[in-house]
Amino acid sequence: MDSIDSSGSAASLDHPIFQESVRRIRAWLGSTGLEGVEQELLERLVHSSGDLTLAPDLRLGPGACAAGLKALAAGAPILTDTAMAAAAVAPMARRTFANPVHSVLAWAPAVAPAGGTRAAAGMERALLEHPGAVVLVGSAPTALERLLELVEAGTIAAPALVIGMPVGFVGVAESKRHLAASALPQIRLEGSKGGAGLVAAAANALLRRAWLDQPAQVQVAQDQAALGPP
Repeated sequence: MDSIDSSGSAASLDHPIFQESVRRIRAWLGSTGLEGVEQELLERLVHSSGDLTLAPDLRLGPGACAAGLKALAAGAPILTDTAMAAAAVAPMARRTFANPVHSVLAWAPAVAPAGGTRAAAGMERALLEHPGAVVLVGSAPTALERLLELVEAGTIAAPALVIGMPVGFVGVAESKRHLAASALPQIRLEGSKGGAGLVAAAANALLRRAWLDQPAQVQVAQDQAALGPP
């Protein structure tokens, strides 16, 4: 676990109780087959849920974490399907790259359209305004389905990353299967598990790691500049 305490370090982002919790979670989980940011993401999900059985349900698309790190470090907007998820991500975003964080409900109509939901309608409008966003869906499978429909139709640019973890029993499994079948960079939880707290935890894990990796990235760029053109 990171323990340096200079500016921009893990110690500046993590409360001591969180650090101790992660130490215990890591011991309880044992070997997971994950490394680096993927392991950190799992640990944060377990910490947020209190559920040590999450690991088998976590699915990380090829290059998904790397895509998320790159987008967040570049200041990509973060769109969530609920105000609760937005509120849970906003503090970490402020402390790191100052990414704008929005709930798609800010774009939703006051009344759900016939045959649809406010979250799905808001998702469409928000994506049109924020192409290349990192998208978090923890509660509304209809919003996830609408995102996938828009991408497939070519109506919107593909998001930089989709964290698809809607919770519940109606339309949830289907939306996750549809996400899995897409080519989008994605992180998801299989089955009925999910929720605002978990999508926020996943996003916060990525923001944290991208921030901690930033000095190394800057140093590499400086070294390359010092060497001059090849």
